[in-house]
Amino acid sequence: MKFVMSYSGGKDSILALHHMVAGGHEPLALLVAFREEAGRSWVHGMDPAMLTAVSYALGIPLMRCNVAGATYGEDMEAHLRKAKAMGAEACVFGDIDIEDHRRWDEARCSAVGMKAVLPLWKRDREENVQEVIDLGYRCLVKCIQTSALPNSFLGQPLTCALLEKMRPFGVDLCGENGEYHTLVVDGPLFRHPVEVENKGLVPLGHHTAVNLTVRNDGVSGDWK
Repeated sequence: MKFVMSYSGGKDSILALHHMVAGGHEPLALLVAFREEAGRSWVHGMDPAMLTAVSYALGIPLMRCNVAGATYGEDMEAHLRKAKAMGAEACVFGDIDIEDHRRWDEARCSAVGMKAVLPLWKRDREENVQEVIDLGYRCLVKCIQTSALPNSFLGQPLTCALLEKMRPFGVDLCGENGEYHTLVVDGPLFRHPVEVENKGLVPLGHHTAVNLTVRNDGVSGDWK
């Protein structure tokens, strides 16, 4: 099956993508929701250079979806129609067990005549994060809820040891409740690592992010 991946840049997205590719399915594009006014992707805060570098490293073309909060659903549907015209039969999402998220995914796909596929649905949250580590993906902590975790976790690679350091804080170790988000920069699906630089912390009200930028994108292609 040919599909487009709703890609946040984080560990759940890469794990869902990994499962699809391992099952013999073909990704046509990475569909990334982008905030034009901020110059970064939604939630995970990837700038255009990072998006291009990740797309190139994965060998999957980027489909950047400029979305506004008020028209988020309609904007996504417009890009799903583009993906369908490219031959995509489905859009794949990394959601795990939040019913409102699944209903939103299915509504967007239904509106354009595509399937919504959720490879991680109802899997154990902690088993998901353990699997992505065991597979060898390098996931850097990109953003935290300031009430949930200290800033010292920012920029750190997600490892079993780091999960044990998180455990005493009483957070969901998968971060599914928004306690933290990650940026994946290397692993089995990557043709080469994305080298990043830490440009310091960015306070965002109830959250704090680390500004990770591409050190040397090495991009020799043009992914649109």
